[in-house]
Amino acid sequence: MTKLQVIVASLLWTLIASPVLCAGDLSRYREFGLNSNLAEVARQTGTTPEKAKIIHERPALIQELTWQPGSDDAVKEIQFSFYDSELFRMMIHYNRYTTEGLTAQDVIEATSMVYGEALKPTDEITFSKQYGRDETVEVIARWEDEDWSFNLVQFKYEPSFTLAVFSKHLDGLARTAINEAIELDREEAPQRKINQKKEDDIAKAADQETARLASKLHFRP
Repeated sequence: MTKLQVIVASLLWTLIASPVLCAGDLSRYREFGLNSNLAEVARQTGTTPEKAKIIHERPALIQELTWQPGSDDAVKEIQFSFYDSELFRMMIHYNRYTTEGLTAQDVIEATSMVYGEALKPTDEITFSKQYGRDETVEVIARWEDEDWSFNLVQFKYEPSFTLAVFSKHLDGLARTAINEAIELDREEAPQRKINQKKEDDIAKAADQETARLASKLHFRP
C-alpha cells in the first residue's frame, strides 16, 4: 500500500469510526449533532460551557467553542458555533500533515462513503464572520437535504480542506442576529467611546489623588 493509499484509508476510518453515526445522517458529524446544546458539546469535548467564547450577547447569544481532537486525527480542529446555546454550525478544519497528499476528490470520495453522493455545484458560500468581515469561498462539493448542509471548501489562508456543516434554520437565525449585533455595536460605538473616556478620566484622577496623598504624607520641604 502506498503512502497516499494509507492516508486515504486513514481519512475514511476517521470519518466512519463513530458507532453512533448513521450513513447519510446529515444532522451529525461523528458524535456531534447539530442543534445539540452547549453543555452537551462541552461534555463530549471534555471541557465546560464556561470555556465558550462569547461573540455577541444581543439580540441573541452567539458563542464559539474550539476543540482539537489530537495530533494523529485527520481533523486539526473543530469550531463549534452556538445560537442561544444551540449548535448551529461546525467548521471542521482538516490537518494538513495527517492529510498530506490528499486531493479534493479523495476527500469527496471518503466523505461520500458516509453521507452519500456529493453534489458539485457551481456555487459559492459566504461565511458570516463574527465581527463583520464576511468571507466568500467556492464550494468544492456539497451534501445536503432540506434541513442540513455539508460544504467542502478551501480557504485562502488554509493549506488543507474545511468541511462547513450547519443547520439551515439556525444558521439563518444566527446570521440575522450577528448582522443586527454588528449594527447595534456600530450605532453605539460613539457613546461607548465617550463612556470609556469618562471611566479612564475617573481612574486617572483616582490614581493621581492616591499618588498625591502618598507624596504629601512623606513630603518634607
